[in-house]
Formats: sequence, structure tokens, C-alpha cells
Amino acid sequence: MSTHHLLMIEDDARLAQMVGEYLGQSGFSVEHAADAQRGLARLQGGAQAGLPDLVILDLMLPDMDGLEVCRRIRAMQGAAAQTPVLMLTAKGDPMDRIIGLELGADDYLPKPFEPRELLARIRAVLRRRTEGAAPQAQAMRFGSLEIDRDARTVAVAGQPCELTSYQFDLLVALAERAGRVLTRDQIMEAVRGRELEAFDRSIDVHMGRIRAAIEADPKNPKRILTVRGVGYVFARQQD
Repeated sequence: MSTHHLLMIEDDARLAQMVGEYLGQSGFSVEHAADAQRGLARLQGGAQAGLPDLVILDLMLPDMDGLEVCRRIRAMQGAAAQTPVLMLTAKGDPMDRIIGLELGADDYLPKPFEPRELLARIRAVLRRRTEGAAPQAQAMRFGSLEIDRDARTVAVAGQPCELTSYQFDLLVALAERAGRVLTRDQIMEAVRGRELEAFDRSIDVHMGRIRAAIEADPKNPKRILTVRGVGYVFARQQD
């Protein structure tokens, strides 16, 4: 049974209680922060209290927009910035989803939602991180780009690149298949997220974020190339 600890930043106390009770039956412990300030303070104090394994973040909070909360999490120092974020979006607005992913959310779920789907998505995000942390071969190098699967870090010319855990997994999936054109479905399947029927556009959003981190000119990429009408390919020859 899981022993993962989750932080839910949600102003609806009744919903938070329901989620906590449901996830508790599957072995998760859920800590509740009723507003953005308390949630951010909890993450900033993680060195003393221990960081949560995942944050469930509501988009509509009384004191701050959830998108801004996500941005601030990703701007934190240390391990807190890498905490996976699952965003709850009102009415499943596609634009909210896209912006959330651009700001670094690992996944999203529109309200209202089925508790079973929330549980499945949480497990998928945590599984990607756990499997990605498994022992791997030495770091992959493509010119000045270095991808260290053991440390889960990416650097270009020695300078670290900021990626979410999901974006790191996407980059690894492409790099391990360098020179091979992958469809969006194949990419999602490679990171074991296909069963969740991920929003197809989200792959494009994540690719844009990855390019912004590793490409000298994201608008004219040399590492991750788009194959129109098919998907993406990671170039073998770089720099």
C-alpha cells in the first residue's frame, strides 16, 4: 500500500475532506491548505516538515489564481520547485489547461471529476517519477546537451535546464529513440500516460516548454524537430 503524502490546495473544505477520505482508503495521506498563501508557505517550509510527493492545486482560489501559484512553485529554490503538480481546472477550459502546462503543471483534471480518475492520475504522475528514477545507463550526450537519467537533470553547455518531471520523461523518451519519428500517441505511451487519454494538444505544449529549455533558438529548433502531420523526432546530430 502507498505511503505517499499529498498536499491539496483547495478552498472547498467539503471537497478536500471527501478527496482526503477517498485517497486515504488507497494509502495516501492528504494535507489540506485552504488558500494559496498557506499552500505556498507549506512548500517553502518543506525542509523542516518534509515536502509532499505531489500537489493537488485548484485553479480557483480566494487569494490567488492557481496559475500564479503554479508559477511560484516552479520558481522556488531547491527540491520544492520539482514537486509534481496536478491542477484542477474549472469546467475543463482548454485554455486553462494549456496555460497550466506551460507554467509547469504535470497533469490536469477538470471539475467535476470522478475520485477514481483523480486517483489514477495521481498514481500515473508518481509512477512516472518513480520509474524515471530507476537505475539507468550513463548520461546521454548529444553535443552540448547532457541528459542524466540517474540524477534526472538536463544541462546545455554545463548550464542546468529547468523541466518538470513529466517534461523530463518526455525528453528522455525522445532521446532514447533518437532519429525515430514518434507520433503523439507513441510519445504518450512511452511515458505510460496513454491510459489517461491525455489532451493531445498538451504534448505540443510540453514540447514547446522543452524546446525553450534546451534549444538555442526555440522557434528554429535543432534538437526536437516537428514532422508535420505525424509527430516529433529527436535529431541524432546536434551542435
